Amino acid sequence: MAHVTRFGLQIPSFSYPDDVSADLFEQVVAIATTAETSGFDSLWVMDHFFQIPYIGRREEPMFEAYTLLGGLAARTEMAQLGTMVTGVTYRNPALLAKQVTAIDVLSGGRAVLGIGAAWFDDEHEGFGFDFPPLAERFGRLDEALRICRAMFTQDAPSFEGRYYSIHNAVNRPRPIQPGGPPILVGGSGERRTLRLVAEHADACNIFGDVDTVRKKLAVLDRHCAAVGRDPSTVTRTRLGTLVIAEKQEEADRRVGELASRRHQDEAALRSMVTAGSPDSVVEQVAAFFDAGLDGLVFNMPDAHDLDVVALAGSTLTSAFGAADRTT
Repeated sequence: MAHVTRFGLQIPSFSYPDDVSADLFEQVVAIATTAETSGFDSLWVMDHFFQIPYIGRREEPMFEAYTLLGGLAARTEMAQLGTMVTGVTYRNPALLAKQVTAIDVLSGGRAVLGIGAAWFDDEHEGFGFDFPPLAERFGRLDEALRICRAMFTQDAPSFEGRYYSIHNAVNRPRPIQPGGPPILVGGSGERRTLRLVAEHADACNIFGDVDTVRKKLAVLDRHCAAVGRDPSTVTRTRLGTLVIAEKQEEADRRVGELASRRHQDEAALRSMVTAGSPDSVVEQVAAFFDAGLDGLVFNMPDAHDLDVVALAGSTLTSAFGAADRTT
């Protein structure tokens, strides 16, 4: 399996300044197309039904993820498309496999299935979804991964599990990508999440600073060894926030504004984001690659400023190159 991404842009917010909010979908398309033409090789949206804490207010706009990806499939040309990440509790996994397959067909073979154990209890309550205990959610994730892989690769698979079952589940049209869309499991849990990555996934997405990333990847290596898998076959990515500006002082100012907007401690926020001038950003990104990552996915609070998106894409790909789609 080829690397899933080198540099991805996540679009988690659809609240933009008044002067660009008249046509919301067209603004998202502008961000997405600017990202892919400037070098980002993947585009991601959250799978949530209202906005999550630390990104915005609960009542802010939020697209249904797979409907939005279908629209972006028709309006983009090169970038991989996926959720970062789908909550396993939100959809029957057979339906999810059909949805991701449809995105793959609509996009000409650019879909990624991003999935995790789900966490946002308030959203579950608001929309009436069951929010089972963590152990059950992981059991559901395990079965969902098996079902989705089977539906991507088999003509009419059957599966009987504790939580889900399928019986001669036809999935046509078939995915465009040989072997089906790659599967990315999101989360950093060392005992269950990274074990499921080793067993079932083509990619993982983790969180944390450089030292945390290095530690989590060592755990993943041990899980791969335990199941007899070559760890180099797993694309290793990290999701974080990027604030970039031509001048360091401008980037610092934007981080301060972001902290105020999110009601976060500025010092704590600075420890969590990649921020600075192009040279500073390249230095910080290099440290993550040195820790063992294959790719980085960023959200950008200033993504409505297309010049900032273009600066980010060109800075990252000029320094580090794009994803290898041939190995």
